[in-house]
Amino acid sequence: MPGLDERKKKPAHQSNSFKNPCAKEQAMSYKCLDDNNFDKDKCQMFFENYRKCQDFWTKISNERRRKGIEPYMPFPEERDRIKEEYIKSRKN
Repeated sequence: MPGLDERKKKPAHQSNSFKNPCAKEQAMSYKCLDDNNFDKDKCQMFFENYRKCQDFWTKISNERRRKGIEPYMPFPEERDRIKEEYIKSRKN
């Protein structure tokens, strides 16, 4: 596994999922639009899911920035753990 310094230096052509933690939700929204002849009313659930994902990761990024944790957006391999911890904290 590469060191932290190596992971910070990702090439400009890195995958969209590396930069965008909501890439899957975004793709599902686009697919819904495509499948439904761009009828936005039929895709509201996908839009809402994408919006919630963006809100969550913005909150995480801002929290990490306040705490001085870099990078502000966690690496993809850390995201599942962060989501699980958040869910557990909400249940208590």
